[in-house]
Amino acid sequence: MKKLVLLGALALSVLSLPTFADEKPLKIGIEAAYPPFASKAPDGSIVGFDYDIGNALCEEMKVKCVWVEQEFDGLIPALKVRKIDAILSSMSITEDRKKSVDFTNKYYNTPARLVMKAGTQVSDSLAELKGKNIGVQRGSIHERFAREVLAPLGAEIKPYTSQNEIYLDVSAGRLDGTVADATLLDDGFLKTDAGKGFAFVGPAFTDVKYFGDGVGIAVRKGDALKDKINGAIAAIRASGKYKQIQDKYFAFDIYGK
Repeated sequence: MKKLVLLGALALSVLSLPTFADEKPLKIGIEAAYPPFASKAPDGSIVGFDYDIGNALCEEMKVKCVWVEQEFDGLIPALKVRKIDAILSSMSITEDRKKSVDFTNKYYNTPARLVMKAGTQVSDSLAELKGKNIGVQRGSIHERFAREVLAPLGAEIKPYTSQNEIYLDVSAGRLDGTVADATLLDDGFLKTDAGKGFAFVGPAFTDVKYFGDGVGIAVRKGDALKDKINGAIAAIRASGKYKQIQDKYFAFDIYGK
């Protein structure tokens, strides 16, 4: 009888191993300085679309989310040294980044835009940017775009650690403008008091070479976590959870085509 009990206990122990493995916390890297996608509430907690989507994905996968704050240009290095397991921080899927990390399917897709003083005329040729100081977030796809496309036209490109620092200098007149994600600029700057008197100017930027195929979640090369997250993205879209989160922040379909 004791042998049967012992064998039963061992069987239960073996069966429970995958459950414990599945309960390992998922460490997600995020830069909380990118409203409405991620920012800090007055009490110091993280809020935003990225944060809510991440928590919904973890709930769907039945794992605990542990959020690790990091400056944007340090996220991929942190992933490589296993400080984090995934990056969920409005990171666009680009061919250049694919050399370092794997990406899930997109979880949203918006164009980049240029913001300057309201009334500023900028044509599709962008020739009017010659001599203008344009702020970009260091390490972002917008910095690469600005250096490779705007700088040859005569624009002076100024890199910053965060987009919030750029807003301060645009408002103060130390910068002529900034290029970044359109939704970020609209909600994080143009709709705020600091953004009064500023507006979108020039064309929308959608070149896949710079802006990729939307925004995805980065994981280490070859990590099976990618497939699990892809399944979770599909599941929250099918269940309506994605739309519920989207409607909390945006009045349009941010997922895109």
